[in-house]
Amino acid sequence: MLQEPKSRFLKVKCNDCDNEQVIFGSASSIIVCQVCGRTLAEPTGGKGIIKTQILEVLE
Repeated sequence: MLQEPKSRFLKVKCNDCDNEQVIFGSASSIIVCQVCGRTLAEPTGGKGIIKTQILEVLE
């Protein structure tokens, strides 16, 4: 029996510039938009705080 991973990759959309990028749900550092620099996610020690719109959860 295999365990499912507790974290996933997420496809998110920046609220400022509408750029779409893939981020890790349990990020260990602050993730910023590659186009405008807005903060998309912040680390918490577990699952990150996502500060933008999640478009899709990737498996």
